[in-house]
Amino acid sequence: MKLKTKDLLTLSELSPQEFTKLIDLSIKLKKDLKKGGNKPLLKNKTLAMIFQKPSTRTRVSFEAGMFQLGGHAINLSSHDTQLSRGETIEDTAKTLSRYTDCIMARVYAHDLLEKLAKYATVPVINGLSNSFHPCQTLADFMTIKEKKGKFNGLKIAWIGDGNNVCHSLIIGCSLSGAKISIATPKGFEPNKAIVKESRKSTDVDLTLDPIKAVANADVVFTDTFTSIHNRDPNRTKKFLPKYQVNQSLMQHAKKNSIFMHCLPAKRGYEVTSSVIDGPQSVVWDEAENRLHTQKALMVSLIRA
Repeated sequence: MKLKTKDLLTLSELSPQEFTKLIDLSIKLKKDLKKGGNKPLLKNKTLAMIFQKPSTRTRVSFEAGMFQLGGHAINLSSHDTQLSRGETIEDTAKTLSRYTDCIMARVYAHDLLEKLAKYATVPVINGLSNSFHPCQTLADFMTIKEKKGKFNGLKIAWIGDGNNVCHSLIIGCSLSGAKISIATPKGFEPNKAIVKESRKSTDVDLTLDPIKAVANADVVFTDTFTSIHNRDPNRTKKFLPKYQVNQSLMQHAKKNSIFMHCLPAKRGYEVTSSVIDGPQSVVWDEAENRLHTQKALMVSLIRA
């Protein structure tokens, strides 16, 4: 499958059909890997990975994925390139495009990614920015497809901060037909423009009440209350205890509901250990699926 877009920065570049096909390809690549390995679909291809932010799942899934597909990944921290000495992102984009077949960047400001994509002649993938985390959402919906068998008609509940992960999840719902109910403290709601655009395709409900959001939900999501770029020590007080996902809150969801978290988790804050380690949790399958969706994305962007 070849995507019409050159880059993936938010998920909104995809059509609903492309979104579904990416998930299906991810599942196929996972099955092929379990059977004995993937074909070298990206043989002699190279991925440049730029990291401003630390990473476990993004770094390992992209690097392992390229290796399994016959390609090679180069890890570039912010101190490993001339960006640390003032070279412009425009010049970096043009240079890396001469050496590599794709660029993945995990950054702070989203406009840096937009500049990177504008000046690069190879595909650019958003490995995470302060505004969006599209790669996580692909893995999330792959996991939902595996566990629930469908998207359309499902109710997803998001509890906590209306952050970058939440933004991409909303877009994922608009592409898939799933409904989403989001419970945040006042002042922590997701971006209004993203909500408005996504409401053209699906139901996006905003509430201050976690119980209302979780009621009859098929999937319950949360994320840390403090991101890498926001470490306000008083921030957590605005979320606890009301917005913690615990056994009491999970009882309001469907009995066969699943719990998801992009990780890393701060146990005892946004989620209790009894939930994340409990029978409804699918967070480890979700984490593994970052590998398979990353591979599907690279194959679909890089292959001619």
